[in-house]
Amino acid sequence: MKKYDAIILSGGKGTRVSKYTKKKPKCLIDINGKPFLYYQLKYLQKNSIKNIILSTGFKGNFIKNYVKKNIDFLNIKIVSDGKKLLGTGGAIKKSLKFLKDNFFIIYGDSYLNFKLKDLKKKNYHSVMAIYKNKNKYDISNVQKKKLDFIVYNKEKKGNFAYIDYGVSYVNKKIFKQIRKTKFDLSILLEKVSKNNQLKGHVIKKRFYEIGSYNGIKQFKRFTKNAFHK
Repeated sequence: MKKYDAIILSGGKGTRVSKYTKKKPKCLIDINGKPFLYYQLKYLQKNSIKNIILSTGFKGNFIKNYVKKNIDFLNIKIVSDGKKLLGTGGAIKKSLKFLKDNFFIIYGDSYLNFKLKDLKKKNYHSVMAIYKNKNKYDISNVQKKKLDFIVYNKEKKGNFAYIDYGVSYVNKKIFKQIRKTKFDLSILLEKVSKNNQLKGHVIKKRFYEIGSYNGIKQFKRFTKNAFHK
């Protein structure tokens, strides 16, 4: 069985940007003539990630058809939640048998802006990329502690300076801590962070996302300057 290096979580309904997601999944939102997913995949190719699982759910057939017709520069496997959405954690758990022991988890609405191999340099089984946000782009949800350990809180309760950048590098063993088949990844990440099993890697450049209308606007501006000169 072929093992994959990364999983992109693209199963959500994109309710916060419903203007764009009534007829298509969020990762296919048009950004200057190309779907957002295209930019993500080109980024991964540039970072030498060749084998990718696309985890799909809501309107997953649209993603499957797009990849089949347009993407020939990466090895991609589609894994669907099925009839009921499994949540981000459940989606990964369903795909674990196809993933390498250590793999990247990437959110389907996040565009990364650093060298992915830098996460591996921490030489630890669970590492999250973080950015010193100070509530600028969204409410910060990560607290940095000694020796690079972090506390992660998706509910954003607390006076935190950092924010989840949109990618983690983990060992699949951490998923043994949750027995459910349907759950949000944040529950697991909070759990391992409280047990001092999650380290943070600080990224200096800002991230981009399409989970909000303002984020889409900013990413369109970024791609216009970076990709369409």
